[in-house]
Amino acid sequence: MTDSTNEPKKNAYSADSIQSLEGLEAVRKRPGMYIGTTAIKGLHHLVYEVVDNSVDEALAGFCKNIQVFLNKDGSCTVIDDGRGIPVDIHPKFKMSALTVVMTKLHAGGKFDSNTYKVSGGLHGVGISVVNALSDKLTVEVKRDGKTYKQSFAKGNPINDVRVVGDSTGTGTKVTFMPDFSIMEKNNFDFDVLSSRLREVAYLNAGINISINDEITGKENKFHFEGGIKQFVEFLNTNKDVIHNPIMLTKEVDKSIIEVALQYNAGYTENIYSFVNNINTIEGGTHLLGFKSALLRVANKYIKQNKISDTGVTQDDCKEGLSAVVSVKIPEPQFEGQTKSKLGNSYVKGIVDEVVANGLSTYFEENPSIAKILLQKLVGAALAREAAKKARELTRRKSALDSGLLPGKLADCTSSNPDECELYLVEGDSAGGSCKAGRNREFQAILPVFGKILNVEKTRIDKVLSSDKLRMVISALGTGVGEEFDISKLRYKKVILMADSDVDGSHIRILYLTLFFRYLKQIIDNGFLYIAQPPLYMIKKGKAKHYALDDKAKDKILKEIGSDGISIQRYKGLGEMNADQLWETTMDPDSRTMLKVTVSDAITADAIFTTLMGDKVEPRKEFIEQHSHEVVNLDV
Repeated sequence: MTDSTNEPKKNAYSADSIQSLEGLEAVRKRPGMYIGTTAIKGLHHLVYEVVDNSVDEALAGFCKNIQVFLNKDGSCTVIDDGRGIPVDIHPKFKMSALTVVMTKLHAGGKFDSNTYKVSGGLHGVGISVVNALSDKLTVEVKRDGKTYKQSFAKGNPINDVRVVGDSTGTGTKVTFMPDFSIMEKNNFDFDVLSSRLREVAYLNAGINISINDEITGKENKFHFEGGIKQFVEFLNTNKDVIHNPIMLTKEVDKSIIEVALQYNAGYTENIYSFVNNINTIEGGTHLLGFKSALLRVANKYIKQNKISDTGVTQDDCKEGLSAVVSVKIPEPQFEGQTKSKLGNSYVKGIVDEVVANGLSTYFEENPSIAKILLQKLVGAALAREAAKKARELTRRKSALDSGLLPGKLADCTSSNPDECELYLVEGDSAGGSCKAGRNREFQAILPVFGKILNVEKTRIDKVLSSDKLRMVISALGTGVGEEFDISKLRYKKVILMADSDVDGSHIRILYLTLFFRYLKQIIDNGFLYIAQPPLYMIKKGKAKHYALDDKAKDKILKEIGSDGISIQRYKGLGEMNADQLWETTMDPDSRTMLKVTVSDAITADAIFTTLMGDKVEPRKEFIEQHSHEVVNLDV
């Protein structure tokens, strides 16, 4: 635990600051209500809740250093140099305030406006919920020249708070082992946790955050004096930027508004919004204020400076935009338990004013940049009109074909999306085998010959002008762009099926780019999969065994022995006949599939930019860094 370098504040943080609203009884019975899920996402949420307490100390001006350790025994430790949780006797509960904080739901200094002006966490339930869902949790507190310690098991105190030594600084150390009788058994993911901690460091300029994985030896340290300005620069890594980041910040009453934005030459948006360090993935009033101001100022400048007769929409304003909107307010009101959307109505007006005034000034002071930037937005508007015409043309052509579905689609007989599957198959040959081997009741096949358009380098109008992409989008039924509607998806399993060679890998990444950039809700809802056809067929006598990779092959050979066997290595789907494709890759009872998920959208965006963007050097570096991970490579 490091010593705090902060000056003491006037307001005291003591047992009187702690208020409790109710007990912990429901947490272990219904953990999903408090952390969303007991799967790995919920496991990580436990870490975030402990870190949030430390960040709250930083927001209050008392903490500069936060350390996270992933311990060898599977536990996690979080250390800060804040004031330390109070340990004196609580006047109402007649026990140490530390015990109250750890065992009472809705207990904490965040319910006392004199202790924390702004705070994150789960409505003040965070640390007690972590305790309730831990097999064992130990807290050490340094304050008042002493080190105090208390341990808990499944939320209940094992012992009273006791002094275990002297201390020269202040701070809190929490070590917890998740209770895997409630949580699903998973290991902490260093990279996922690092991504969130990096985010927190960007949102709190000057704070030091580190994470150490004592199992793998990995370590990351985060410190950003530039705050969200550096965050935007990070979002635009390997992208061709149009201007330096624009930073807008203002304190209004007790609210702090921070906005950073920067346009790049690409066509996709990267906008992130936060309230008191919480990622509001569904936006809210702060994001509405940002978007309305951006649109109003853009159209006003375009008209006044006669840049174009064409006005722009909010969608046009988002093209190539990387932005971070961060607000810190005293009493945030969120829609939903998971805090995904801000509801405070007054925040919209504050953010709108800050952004409108700041952008107007920036455009006036930088007319050459403003002209280039706004010409890009006008270009987006023209592309949107072209896309609209492409849609209308597609509809007319489809009507002449006496149906909206593409001719190559071998559809399934069921019309229930919950049970329907669509295989996007590389090539006509493999498509033919898939059609012959499928279950026609619920499996649809769409063969697409050759590589599709790289959408990383193009606008929506070009997407709709591509016959192959139009065919895929038509089969899905959702539409694309401003017309996208996830409720119209015709198949709840969309399965990418390509060869295991280099071309197949390239085709998969092209499809993944399409879905991530233009059909991301299909990924977010868990509807996109990657088929896993076997690499080997091993025959011994009349028995056949299939292996996905060399490891699986070696295991099979070890089990059945190597006298009288034959091994066939498949280089492509076309080498497999219909019954082999069914029993290895399409039969729900025996197949293996990978579900495509995005646990870290920021990192995913960076990877797609690196792999599919215009710059060659970052792609070369990525391949060199990850070449050792390649196991099977068919060139």
